[in-house]
Amino acid sequence: MNNLQIPPEAIVSTSTTKPIELYAFIDPLCSSYFDLQPILRKLQVEYNHYFTLRVVLSTKLSSLNSTCKSVTINDDDLTHPALPSVAIKAAELQGKRAGMRYLQKLQEHLFLDTKNVATYSSLLAIAEQAQLDVEEFKSDIQSKEATRAFQCDLYISREMEVTESPSMVFFNEHIEDEGLKVCGIYSYEVYEKILAEMLNIELFRQEPPTLDELFLRYHTLSTKEVASIYGVTHHAAERELKKRMLLQQLEIIPLADTNQWRLKTSTK
Repeated sequence: MNNLQIPPEAIVSTSTTKPIELYAFIDPLCSSYFDLQPILRKLQVEYNHYFTLRVVLSTKLSSLNSTCKSVTINDDDLTHPALPSVAIKAAELQGKRAGMRYLQKLQEHLFLDTKNVATYSSLLAIAEQAQLDVEEFKSDIQSKEATRAFQCDLYISREMEVTESPSMVFFNEHIEDEGLKVCGIYSYEVYEKILAEMLNIELFRQEPPTLDELFLRYHTLSTKEVASIYGVTHHAAERELKKRMLLQQLEIIPLADTNQWRLKTSTK
């Protein structure tokens, strides 16, 4: 997109500089991000050495930017449209990985278990399942830091003129160059081509981790995701996953178009 630049608030210093900054703008309460997630995961598995991923909350509620300023949490049954987004930012205060674990668990609750994620009590339960420090989370979700972090995400969405969720914006290491914005969801090969063109190189694909390591990283994966990441047939992927289910390492969540498989956290 012409003249698309990174707002100062979006620049985060990292100890390891990678040539591409990838911003994924998502609405955590919209199923479209659940559809984009397999693409992001495969990009991370194969090309994580080329890019740094930043997830930006671009929640589609016009009143959020003003109403989230007045959230006061004082009972377990509190419900507020901004609460899940503020909770994600509160989880991020315990580290980027903690924030991603929390986001993944929130998505599981909403789209796999079909549970309400808009109440304070449900968000606390998700924090516990995401293995966060729950007492710290309780404090952070009421803090100005979490609210400001969410408002900063909304600001970045406006500055980058992101009006559709999900969207992805690619920046290379030359800050003066224009970014490339991709709205909606496309095939994996489209994002692969964008990376190659922005880097102006032939991409080197990393070998995927073992299936056990993959589940330790993402906890929940579909048969389609596993087949795509390992380049095997749907039948071969399903067979390997069923083996682990028989060993009580995974549990199955049947869906209309594919099975979801979830790591059983009680497994010793």
